[in-house]
Amino acid sequence: MVRENDIVAIFDSVHRVMQAEKVLKAGGAEILLIPVPRQLTSDCGLAIRYDPGQKDRVEQILRDEKLPPAERYRREGREYRRLDE
Repeated sequence: MVRENDIVAIFDSVHRVMQAEKVLKAGGAEILLIPVPRQLTSDCGLAIRYDPGQKDRVEQILRDEKLPPAERYRREGREYRRLDE
């Protein structure tokens, strides 16, 4: 489900992740709503996955909509590395 180098954005609530999915898809970003990977934790249970090639577009849309993710991770092998804000 999450490929090597994919970015996973975790949000604080189901409402926020669903809102983010809606604005990202409306903005033409190629994203996928996924369950939070087991290696990560979230009260929400859902996350948004996107390819690194979509990073600038996704993050600009989220900034414009004032919907920053609580945390972002990049998959590296079997691990997830947290990305700095």
